[in-house]
Amino acid sequence: MRAIWRGHIRFSLVTIPIRIYNAIDTAETIRFNQLHKDCNGNIGYDKRCKKCDEKVKNDDIVKGYKYEPDQYVIIEKEDLDNLKLKSTKIIEIEGFVDASEVHHTLFDAPYFAGPDGEVASTAYALLCETLKRSNKLGIGKVVLRDRESVMLMAPHSDGGLVLYKLRYPHEVRDIKDVPQLESVAADEDQLKLAQTLVDSMTKSFDQIELKDKYKDAVKELIARKIEGKEIVTVEEEERPVVDIMTALKASIDHAKAEKKPMKKATGKKRTAAAQQPAKTKKRKVA
Repeated sequence: MRAIWRGHIRFSLVTIPIRIYNAIDTAETIRFNQLHKDCNGNIGYDKRCKKCDEKVKNDDIVKGYKYEPDQYVIIEKEDLDNLKLKSTKIIEIEGFVDASEVHHTLFDAPYFAGPDGEVASTAYALLCETLKRSNKLGIGKVVLRDRESVMLMAPHSDGGLVLYKLRYPHEVRDIKDVPQLESVAADEDQLKLAQTLVDSMTKSFDQIELKDKYKDAVKELIARKIEGKEIVTVEEEERPVVDIMTALKASIDHAKAEKKPMKKATGKKRTAAAQQPAKTKKRKVA
């Protein structure tokens, strides 16, 4: 695992050398190339100046901030490197908070933080255990990818530190701006049934299958097209619209039935409805 940042965590007079790593595995993403329809050639992207229409190399590209129409101030890499921000090399913990105080809309991306060298291990372990026992989360700032971000520090259940990059509160829109929210109200009878349904469907997090079925389906599609096989699709029949009370009661019965242990097969003939196969469509691969 390659580190993307190297520096220190500091709280009060305690300094801990750390390295930050991406927690998300982007290698799992399926990527497509853009091709020319007539010959399957890869589509290239020319970097061309819109003013003089010349092709430009990477070395000829600079960063500019537009402060008036057609007026830019040029920002060099050295200018950014010379910024006197401690957060470029140090995550200064500004305080410790309860998890309930941080709204989930502020969470952006997770990172792992590990000790940088054996000397850092003792202080690193001390911070992990302190956060775990105090039930608190540390908050600091760090510069990642040319932007200062707020970082929330939490102990991982399997050991070590997880850093959550947070959005700034002003970046999150106000939910009150969502249309028609003012007319939303729950009926008490429906609410009781809904609560019963939630109770009947309650399970532990590790019992829920968190799998990207769409990605698996795309992989299967690609494999079948490479082999020149037919692509089989299953059409789900539209369900009739029923009133919410009927739907809730039926959902509760269904959830309870799913929790019951399966009965052993008796060898009885299936009903006609059970014998009907799912509707499928086949189409030839181009």
